[in-house]
Amino acid sequence: MSRPRPRREAAETPARSGASSASAGFSLGNYLTLHAQALIATLGQLTRRPFATLMTVAVIGIALALPAGLYVLLSNAQRMIGGWEGANQISLFLKSEISAARAQQLAGQLRQQPTIAAIDYISRDDALEEFRRLSGFGEALGALTENPLPAVLVVHLKREVSEPARIEQLLAELRQRPEVDIAQLDMQWVKRLYALMAMVERAVIVLASLLGVAVLLVVGNTIRLAIHGRRDEIVISKLIGATDAFIRRPFLYSGAWYGLGGGLLALLLVEFSLVVLEQPVHNLALLYNSGFALRGLDAATSALLLGGGALLGLLGSWLAVGRHLRDIEPT
Repeated sequence: MSRPRPRREAAETPARSGASSASAGFSLGNYLTLHAQALIATLGQLTRRPFATLMTVAVIGIALALPAGLYVLLSNAQRMIGGWEGANQISLFLKSEISAARAQQLAGQLRQQPTIAAIDYISRDDALEEFRRLSGFGEALGALTENPLPAVLVVHLKREVSEPARIEQLLAELRQRPEVDIAQLDMQWVKRLYALMAMVERAVIVLASLLGVAVLLVVGNTIRLAIHGRRDEIVISKLIGATDAFIRRPFLYSGAWYGLGGGLLALLLVEFSLVVLEQPVHNLALLYNSGFALRGLDAATSALLLGGGALLGLLGSWLAVGRHLRDIEPT
């Protein structure tokens, strides 16, 4: 007469610990202890296979570093563009009958607006002298009996006022001023620039999504091989009453460790790339008399990269274990 197969207990207790689930019962302390044991034991298993672990972590790290690096470059580009004064500058050509005193009074009124940082006043004589110096028509201008150029107010907006919609709204308000003849701003290149930045942002999101799927596949395939390599151990664990949740736990933590290691490697790769680019960018900024410098990932984004990597690894492991663990049953 064959021996009856042991029943699976509802509480999860590892067979190696020697404690039965019936006697121990369920408690939060036991539950957390089991997870802590699985977390540490899984890390030990991965460190005993350094080459295979490093290869998997390297693939995940490169996959995560690509969108993270593009995000850093995009953030620096947006910061650099935000510092361009050309995008935040409006030229107000005043009517010819407006006196210098009235122009100065208008400049003082505009400086009170919260969106305006500074205003430069260019008188009619200064405008004529600058045009004479830069145009090359000095002799022809000398034949004029009167100055045809108007006074100009150059309005510098604050850096936070950089969206095309806000600039256009302010431009329309300035055009309504009775002293203003023409309010000029080349908005076309600003719109194109922001459209390009929006396209790059969308491309980063798409690339991050595709590479996130790649991370899921890499982790899932790695865990699948680990499951097949420990098939006999899984069969024995099921024969002595181990639950699927207990068997699944170390594989889930393995995936989380892979993802966390990949996120850490991605963070190091991004920072290393910024160090390599730092000097050329600094030299280029000096040519334009700018103090621009590259900035890396901040603390919140770094934490998001590490947490996202661990979450992708956990999810990839969950999908692989859920599919392949059902195929392994004692016979």
